[in-house]
Amino acid sequence: MSEDLSGRRIAHYRIDGVLGRGGMSVTYKATDVRLGRKVALKVIGEHLAPDAEFRERFVDEARNTSAIDHANIVPLYDFDEVDGLLYIAMRLVDGQDLSGHIKSGPLTPARTLTLLAQVAEALDMLHGKGLVHLDVKPANVLVTTKEGSREHVYVADFGLTRRGATGHRTRTGDFLGSPTYAAPEHLRGEPVDGRTDQYALACMLFACLSGRPPFQGGVQEVIQGHLGQAVPALSQLVALPPAIDEVIRKGTAKDPSQRFASCAELINAARVALAGAAQGSAPAQLGPASGSIPVQSPVSGPMAVQQGPYQGGYQQPPLADPVRLRPPNQVGVSAFTSSKKERPAWFAPVIAAAAAIVVIIIVVIILSPKDEPARQPKTNSSPTLQLGDESTSKKPLPTSVPVRTSR
Repeated sequence: MSEDLSGRRIAHYRIDGVLGRGGMSVTYKATDVRLGRKVALKVIGEHLAPDAEFRERFVDEARNTSAIDHANIVPLYDFDEVDGLLYIAMRLVDGQDLSGHIKSGPLTPARTLTLLAQVAEALDMLHGKGLVHLDVKPANVLVTTKEGSREHVYVADFGLTRRGATGHRTRTGDFLGSPTYAAPEHLRGEPVDGRTDQYALACMLFACLSGRPPFQGGVQEVIQGHLGQAVPALSQLVALPPAIDEVIRKGTAKDPSQRFASCAELINAARVALAGAAQGSAPAQLGPASGSIPVQSPVSGPMAVQQGPYQGGYQQPPLADPVRLRPPNQVGVSAFTSSKKERPAWFAPVIAAAAAIVVIIIVVIILSPKDEPARQPKTNSSPTLQLGDESTSKKPLPTSVPVRTSR
């Protein structure tokens, strides 16, 4: 990973300390010396700076974030490159990310609805602009109490955000990201839209009310869960009304067309379903139901240890590199993909070479010299012989010669 830049200066930003580390970047607490304000400075890892693909993703994140103006989305202040280091300067959120809150156990229904309603509002606004976040998870939801009397939420990390795209793939065909909250169509590389983020939000609703994500275990176990298994019944894990199970089931439907019309509609349905639950206390855990997946740590791993007094919400899993997953085998034929069998990679070059050989042979035949046809002898009535043209006009030889005998 890149060296610690604490104490150094990038452009007009003085780096004061590390907020969080990820596989692709390090987020620092920094001071804008020109304006005298604190910022969160996200710097791409030096080992990835020469990689054109990661540079493109980093630039996309800056452009996507700067184009969005919403109270629940982290404001972007600046973006630039200095001495080969790419950085994004954002608002420093004084608080903790949602994964840190869930780590200590289930949240109360009232708090869950308050926090996720703000996330839903931000996502629906994003979807209205034709954008899809594609990395909705508790670690990217920052919670602060500095904005007013209630907890205020900021949605962060727009590194995978795309407009009218398919599930994110690297140029080598790998899925890039964490599968813990990823929708099936995202994992398969199929077309995505706002319903893809809604699936992740429904998984977050499950996590807030239970203290754990819906599918756990190894990476492949989690992927197969999202692709082909129903989300466990929440009411069998914690003491909540069974009506919430239907809400989460619809929000996590494998077919996007079976989900809610918007993220706000999902949260409103959850509010109705939880109306009979004790809103001010966390639901009691009932333990794993028979046959359910045991409670384990999420795939993304434990939260990064923060340095210094700051307990902010820019923590990322301490992974050496982002999770890269080969696309799993698709179940059936997608409605968005072609069923035609692809030709092997060598097919086109071989056909081109054969065509070139045929063209060369045709050119050689056309340009090669031809023998002139033999001329027909002239049929003159005059038995004259023209000198110098023996090949075309010769006096016919007599067929018989009279013989004179001597006496």
